Amino acid sequence: MTPIQMTFSTMFLLGLMGLTFHRTHLLSALLCLESMMLSLFLATSLWALQLSTINIATVPMLLLAFSACEASSGLALLVATARTHGSDHMQNLNLLQC
Repeated sequence: MTPIQMTFSTMFLLGLMGLTFHRTHLLSALLCLESMMLSLFLATSLWALQLSTINIATVPMLLLAFSACEASSGLALLVATARTHGSDHMQNLNLLQC
């Protein structure tokens, strides 16, 4: 494994560990998801540059578009929960309550 691949793998695993262990606020969970998407975007961009084919060059742009959609829907959920529940604590978000 090259050092660059190790760096991207470590970035992704740190984002995943942050998502699993630090789930107190919704904003921190969204930031961990964004760091995971950023590491995937950088890894696929580097992969497309190394292979230098046109077919794979669209994958990073597609991933970037999906991460932008995920970020906007996450921020919309953050605003909606902050308005209804008063904070973004994950303990206050119970799916069984109306």
